[in-house]
Amino acid sequence: MRIEILCSSRKHPVWKWLETWCENMSHLHEVALVEHLAEVTSGDFLFLISCNQIVGRGVRDRFRYTLVIHASDVPYGRGFAPLNWQILEGKSEIVVTLMEAADKVDSGDVWAKRVLRFEGHELFEELSEKLFSTELELMSFAVNHHQQIVPQPQPAGIGSYYRKRQPEDSRIWPEQSFASAFDLIRASDPVRYPAFFDYRGYRYQVTLTKLGPTADNRSTSKSEILAAAAAQQPSSRPTETPPSLK
Repeated sequence: MRIEILCSSRKHPVWKWLETWCENMSHLHEVALVEHLAEVTSGDFLFLISCNQIVGRGVRDRFRYTLVIHASDVPYGRGFAPLNWQILEGKSEIVVTLMEAADKVDSGDVWAKRVLRFEGHELFEELSEKLFSTELELMSFAVNHHQQIVPQPQPAGIGSYYRKRQPEDSRIWPEQSFASAFDLIRASDPVRYPAFFDYRGYRYQVTLTKLGPTADNRSTSKSEILAAAAAQQPSSRPTETPPSLK
């Protein structure tokens, strides 16, 4: 089969994952990964992955199937950056949907859904790894089982949309607590759209590095840290003068 993948930017972190998928599938199918809509030709499958270009019916009709993978439980959460928005909403379970491309964004018939489960500590790279591996699995599922799949239309008259995230959406405020900013920092792309704040006339970029789990795998409160530090300080009480030797 002829399979093409349209991803709007080589700088997107999913690009390398898509290259690996193409290499693994190349011994069975003719596969091409392209960045621009003008490079799309024709074939059996066209996958739109992290694609922000409008792919009209004229292009879609060149393929037997044109499919989109979107990280929300459609019809809810259509639109832009659904994973980031849902992390900011505090969600720990996020649905990834494989569906047909349609004229109206993210409104096509559904082929399959998968559920991602997060623990609340994952940084951007870990969030992406879970999402991208699921996207590749759904792509393989579509190619291998397309003859058995019965697409299901989305419910009419309901749904919601996420707007496109802007650089300003990665702003944190010096006055806010770290706990309240944590989800924004960890969900922000540290390379393309890093979290930042302005303070005393300068702009600062904020990124996180995970060192590993704590000993008891829980958060340590400020009061616990201060108590532990105080316990390690030498006593300020005067030592008792030993009795003189006789």
